Amino acid sequence: MELNKIIKNGQFDLHLHTTASDGSSSPSEIVEKAAEKGIKTIAITDHDTMDGIKEALEAGKKLNVNVIPGIELSTKYKGKNIDILGYQLHESKELLAVLKKIQDYRENRAQLIVKKFCELGMTITEKDVHKHSKGEVIARPHIAKAIVEKGYSKNTQEVFDMYLGDGKPCAVDKMVLSPEEGIRLIHQSGGVAVLAHPILIQDDLIVEELMQLSLDGIEVWHRKHQPEDIIRYKGIGKKYNKLMTGGSDYHNDDHSLGDFGFH
Repeated sequence: MELNKIIKNGQFDLHLHTTASDGSSSPSEIVEKAAEKGIKTIAITDHDTMDGIKEALEAGKKLNVNVIPGIELSTKYKGKNIDILGYQLHESKELLAVLKKIQDYRENRAQLIVKKFCELGMTITEKDVHKHSKGEVIARPHIAKAIVEKGYSKNTQEVFDMYLGDGKPCAVDKMVLSPEEGIRLIHQSGGVAVLAHPILIQDDLIVEELMQLSLDGIEVWHRKHQPEDIIRYKGIGKKYNKLMTGGSDYHNDDHSLGDFGFH
């Protein structure tokens, strides 16, 4: 099914994370949640990995949910984190090779972050962290949960605010691509490239600069977009003749799957 038809039809969520990256639900559980809510089409868009796609596709066939193979690639532009959503992807050799390189770097990054916490007197081990990652790739939320579990902090938000956020004492930069590289990889893999949650960039001039690249679309509807943001990004999407998409950016049950202000 084409993305523009999905958007017109409604009953979709094109931005979902699973345990393959930093989500709390497995790929099959995400499909089950979608089916329970009557959502007909979803996209699995884990950070820098497609490891959850096969399981989600199999669950989708059983539950009559259309699953779009996707990804959320981490890129950087002018000092800003720019996430690029890729839809309808095929696992090309080049894409898989780049993702393997990113994953290897991520594992080393996790070790460095754990070491920084230990140096601050907050002793945790990789085993403590793996308990929360369910055996999948370690992401910062897993480390934050280990810190909270050990009693070093009240909640994960505090861990990010004090230690893990950009520029904080335990932060370690992740390996990222340029937006152009990310878009090229998605296109080379037969996919559609969409700028994710532009509100998080906090600079609409940069958003407009990115729209002048070969991006296919912009995520207009997102749980962090207020009505005025939706209107503004609709305008930018129309100005540059881009596909307009939407998704909840679901990670856990603090977020509402299928709820992102689409109307």
